[in-house]
Amino acid sequence: MTEDVGGVELTKTQLLNQSSGDPERRLLLARLLDKRDLAEERSIPGVSGFLSPEEQGAIQTLLRRLPPIRHLFFGGFPDAERRVCIFFPDWMEEEAWLEGQDCPVCALFVSVPPQAQLTHRDYLGSLMGLGLTREKLGDILVEEQGATVLLLREVLPILLDQWGQVGRYPLTLAERPIEALVPTTPEVKEIRDTVASLRLDAVVASGFSLSRTRAAELISAGRVMVNHSFCEKTDKILEAGDILTCRGLGKCVLSEVGGKSKKGRIIIRLDRYI
Repeated sequence: MTEDVGGVELTKTQLLNQSSGDPERRLLLARLLDKRDLAEERSIPGVSGFLSPEEQGAIQTLLRRLPPIRHLFFGGFPDAERRVCIFFPDWMEEEAWLEGQDCPVCALFVSVPPQAQLTHRDYLGSLMGLGLTREKLGDILVEEQGATVLLLREVLPILLDQWGQVGRYPLTLAERPIEALVPTTPEVKEIRDTVASLRLDAVVASGFSLSRTRAAELISAGRVMVNHSFCEKTDKILEAGDILTCRGLGKCVLSEVGGKSKKGRIIIRLDRYI
């Protein structure tokens, strides 16, 4: 396999080596390119496992270096965090496929006794205890009387047959139509502030209540992502709508960039997920 990138023909190995120095990340990207080839060369839809936001960012960066192909990141509902990447052959209609029985993502409703106070960690730990890998599981939406688990359809029969309890609490399982999902709205804290500029270190400091020096340290240490891609440039200029994630501190969105204050500083609004 060779790809023409910017007028320079690269082999698949060269492209992967340029994309990441981490062996596990290169393996993930290589598998992704194999799925892309299914759609492009064999006219078969190519579907990855569930991907973290960080992995999605790495894949999007790689795909921008390649000739365009119709693809979609899909997690079962709008704003899903974990999503699969689907490559569509020319003949396939996206909407019809996603709404049919061939859709690779499905939803399982888990009902628990009223006294159970189970958390996301409880459900995930129990699922991993069945031997499932994380790529088989999407978001877990915890509800008052249970949870809805997004998963690859291929593992649905395993859960229906083997998943009987979480901790000491018995479960009742039923497949739930994806179109019936109503995810809870995440709780956010609105932050209104002024910054000297829209540099990444300034906005990270504001969004996570840090000193600018500490924000710069975290960025340089590779702990900050912008729109799900790691960024180590403290002077990167941000725009409204950019999503900032910091390992250990959470996520916030630069929701609004306004005018300037009387002191000439830029007025911003951030929404920090709590």
